[in-house]
Amino acid sequence: MAIDLSTLVKAYDVRGVVPDQLSPHVAQALGAAFARAVVLADAGAGSADADEAAAGRPAMVIGRDMRDSGPELVDAFARGVTGQGVDVTLIGLCSTDGLYFASGRLDVPGAMFTASHNPARYNGIKLCRSGARPVGQETGLAQVRELAQGYLDDGLPEPVAEPGRVTEQDVLADYAGFLRELVDLSGVRPLKVVVDAGNGMGGLTVPAVLGDAAGLAGLPVEVVPLFFELDGTFPNHEANPLEPANLIDLQAAVVANEADLGLAFDGDADRCFVVDERGGAVSPSAITALVGLAEVTKELTAGRTPTVIHNLITSHAVPDLLSAAGAETVRTRVGHSFIKAQMARHGAVFGGEHSAHYYFRDFWFADTGMLAALHVLAALGTQDHTMSELAEMFEPYVGSGEINSTVPDAAAATERVLDAYRAAYPGIVVDTLDGVTVSHWESHPQWWFNLRASNTEPLLRLNVEAADQDIMEKVRDDVLSLVRDPAAEPAEGEETP
Repeated sequence: MAIDLSTLVKAYDVRGVVPDQLSPHVAQALGAAFARAVVLADAGAGSADADEAAAGRPAMVIGRDMRDSGPELVDAFARGVTGQGVDVTLIGLCSTDGLYFASGRLDVPGAMFTASHNPARYNGIKLCRSGARPVGQETGLAQVRELAQGYLDDGLPEPVAEPGRVTEQDVLADYAGFLRELVDLSGVRPLKVVVDAGNGMGGLTVPAVLGDAAGLAGLPVEVVPLFFELDGTFPNHEANPLEPANLIDLQAAVVANEADLGLAFDGDADRCFVVDERGGAVSPSAITALVGLAEVTKELTAGRTPTVIHNLITSHAVPDLLSAAGAETVRTRVGHSFIKAQMARHGAVFGGEHSAHYYFRDFWFADTGMLAALHVLAALGTQDHTMSELAEMFEPYVGSGEINSTVPDAAAATERVLDAYRAAYPGIVVDTLDGVTVSHWESHPQWWFNLRASNTEPLLRLNVEAADQDIMEKVRDDVLSLVRDPAAEPAEGEETP
């Protein structure tokens, strides 16, 4: 059966159903392609000089999450890599930020086998260059797909005369120690935190970083564990805290245990979500502003002018608060490869996304949910406010969250919304950095919304923010009516958008 990698290789990673889309044969082809297009190219050999480059022993690192399909796919990918003369270091079970740590510390490219929050039947690969630098469509992934497609169509390339070697290394203790050095929790007041690992890799990393499982000294932090057993079938709930239904267990446990806060990690534990002591979800935008302020303050204290990156879906509070604190803020499109590229370009100290990805200059400009969690614990534990009171300081505006609409023609629906709003509000500002953003923020009443089409489904994604709840709901409902009903029009009025 012919295999079309265009359905598997996404905008900035590889993800699909096992084995229908992602099989060991496909993984081996992707491994050979990654070796030639990225690893050997980074080593200065180029894709056509594998035998010559092998003499310099180029290398990469591979990790995986707890999915049952992981070991077989890793073995196949490694065969493809070593067949092109590249050494492989296997670090076994790890979080995605654990793989980035290994790539940064060892200064070699990396591959993380994970499908993040996707259901058990999926697996995938997150790829990076040496130093955890991003690999996206414009930075190598398109070439990997093209080469691998050729290998699947015409046969795998011949192995080089001297194949690469495979070794194993445990980096968990070094990873935990490195994060502890970046944020010191030894002096915080005693905290009780409920952590929902969702049967994902947080069940491995949290005991190592917040506890003593990696041999580190104890912290004044009591962890109440939820679903720490590594289980890629996700028997309790999906490991996707972005969906409110998957936070219910954590919210109830925080209240029942009278905890100071709750933390939820996705399947590969690179994203972290926060719940306050009352069980309320804290927006990732608020966490972006909170953590960003800590990093900005550190930079200003050192006499440097900090830059913070945020995607265009984050709250206006992020640039407002961080600019007021003395930072330069840069707005960018959604997606980790774009954020990482802008982080490196600007030498940014920190970056945040609405999806709870948080990026740190001190972590090779890569994203790590665990480091963000440490910053939240430090911010809470060094003052007397509750988590809800602390979060309220960073949430001055009201957001809708992301709302999906199934539409037959996303472009036509977007143009319909634009036509209606341009007619009703001549003073709006429209930009197309990522989808379409319509802003009325400089006039009363303040509001903005963004519409982005899905790359893989017939969906339009809507995000709305306003200065108060009534305005947000009015804009939200008007835009959804226009998206879903071609005959609808936005209502006008001085006090409603």
